[in-house]
Amino acid sequence: MGISSNYWVLLLGIALQSVHSQEGLSNGYYSSSCPEAESIVRSTVEYHFKNDPSIAPALLRLHFHDCFVQGCDGSVLITGSSSERSAFPNLGLRGFQVIEDAKSQLELSCPGVVSCADIVALAARDAVDLSDGPSWKVPTGRRDGRISSSSQVTSSLPSPLDSVYVQRQKFAAKGLDDHDLVTLVGAHTIGKTDCRFFKYRLYNFTRTGNSDPTINQPFLAQLKSVCPQNGDGLNEVPLDKDTPDKFDVSFFKNLRDGTGVLESDQRLWDDAATREVVRKYAGTFRGLLGLRFDHEFSQAMIKMSSIEVKTGYEGEIREVCYKFN
Repeated sequence: MGISSNYWVLLLGIALQSVHSQEGLSNGYYSSSCPEAESIVRSTVEYHFKNDPSIAPALLRLHFHDCFVQGCDGSVLITGSSSERSAFPNLGLRGFQVIEDAKSQLELSCPGVVSCADIVALAARDAVDLSDGPSWKVPTGRRDGRISSSSQVTSSLPSPLDSVYVQRQKFAAKGLDDHDLVTLVGAHTIGKTDCRFFKYRLYNFTRTGNSDPTINQPFLAQLKSVCPQNGDGLNEVPLDKDTPDKFDVSFFKNLRDGTGVLESDQRLWDDAATREVVRKYAGTFRGLLGLRFDHEFSQAMIKMSSIEVKTGYEGEIREVCYKFN
């Protein structure tokens, strides 16, 4: 009895599906190998969020810092004197325990299956959702990287001191355009920063001994009251002065009004191309623009979370997230 052409079509489809799963990310990657993977990560993030809502921006930041160095491969989680985590721009990162907690539960449920890199990506999505922001389907299938070097961090990560030109270069190096840049910086709608990262804008901008003239004057007085000139710079200031715990478009209105905290954020209003994106999000119709930002932020996050991912036989699946196997 001969084999029908439909049979060969079916085999070809299975083969192509197998190749796809090895070469790239896909939605529902763990649907068979670890069906509870996403719910385990979600419940872990929820537990920590209930105890400390400030963990949400921390987890989002952790994902950004991971993806911009070596790609989204969990390399920022590795401990060690020369690892990414030890580099100065990463010293303030938090949320590592959330990732480790989720990993330990996943190892009990389905050992050796879910990567730390995927846990970081899923936790960032859940953190945004818990902060009244959007949710999205996170393509999974990342493998964990085997390299983590502090020497690569400063040149790759965007800095609060970066001009729009430098920010544009760093984002473009990762395949992200101006629209992605502004949209992703919108993550600053939640979270805080230390005075030390912007205090120079208040007292010695461009080493003149004066304040940054683009700062709204009443807001300047508020910042100076929290960040005294002779202080240690460790006091914290919300990156969004109006709704610091809610994921919304208020951050972009701040940039429009001269009340951005970090210089790199405020400069997005100075550049013609990035200003158009800021203006789009900061318009008057709050509800409509909120929906637009939610959708476009989700798309930008999916794009960013695919930077230089390792899939198939690349990398490894770590047993614990803070060290290589």
